[in-house]
Amino acid sequence: MKSGFVSLIGRPNAGKSTLLNRLVGTKLAIVSDKPQTTRNRILGVRNYPDAQVVFLDTPGIHRPLHRMNVRMVDAAIDTIREVDVLGLVVDAAEPPGKGDRFVANLLEGVAAPIFLILNKVDLIKKTRLLPMIQRHAETGRFAEIVPVSAATGENVDRLERAIVDRLPEGEPRYPADYLTDQPERFFAAEIVREKLLQFTHAEIPFSSAVVVDRFEEPTGDRGLLSLHCTIVVERESQKPIVIGRGGEMIKRIGTAAREDLERFFGTRVFLDLHVRVKSEWREDEQVLNEIGLK
Repeated sequence: MKSGFVSLIGRPNAGKSTLLNRLVGTKLAIVSDKPQTTRNRILGVRNYPDAQVVFLDTPGIHRPLHRMNVRMVDAAIDTIREVDVLGLVVDAAEPPGKGDRFVANLLEGVAAPIFLILNKVDLIKKTRLLPMIQRHAETGRFAEIVPVSAATGENVDRLERAIVDRLPEGEPRYPADYLTDQPERFFAAEIVREKLLQFTHAEIPFSSAVVVDRFEEPTGDRGLLSLHCTIVVERESQKPIVIGRGGEMIKRIGTAAREDLERFFGTRVFLDLHVRVKSEWREDEQVLNEIGLK
């Protein structure tokens, strides 16, 4: 039996969250085309016949401009020296830049085997792939180079096998039915935030957060999960954008979120959304603690 921890690190929008969801077989991390969607380290456990793998999805490593971003980047970097296998996820469809070199330099001296996971290969011509793999192989940095598409599942099974082969022998770290260490309140807030990211544009996704004010479990015969959430924005001018004309936008966000919440929790959901303006909340320790950025 093998058991161990695998961290997925990389730049924003490399597809780490989509890959985590694919690897664990269920949606734990919200997905968006907006950069810096993942703000927290998310743990997901996958059990195989001969192994238990604990995957860690991490925020994209970038130049932090706010206290929130500092915490996000620290959450990613802290996992680098704590795991048995390190998965560097790279967007193969994007040309490399300074950010990629910065992330690569963070891996200097890491004892764990480093996998280069070339993601989004479904978006590039196959004639580009072999030279790309060869170029990275010549650096001698990587124990494995695995091209995958997290979106389609292409070659993910090969990645899983390669990871298990590199894990140390050991007993499972968690029970067989254990999936994640994040509380239910976290997933409720993230599902609402995913819809906020989906339906809003410009500065709203980056300067907004979702806080769960009340989380009331279903009781009696009603079987109704009651959620009261606050969408936090930074400026008064952003509040009417989130609410929309006649409340149209917040209703749209709430309806889509409720449908996903009911699927996720397997029960009927009452969802109440409000919008609050909190200037410079990304620098506010209390708000950062409320959204789980310790």
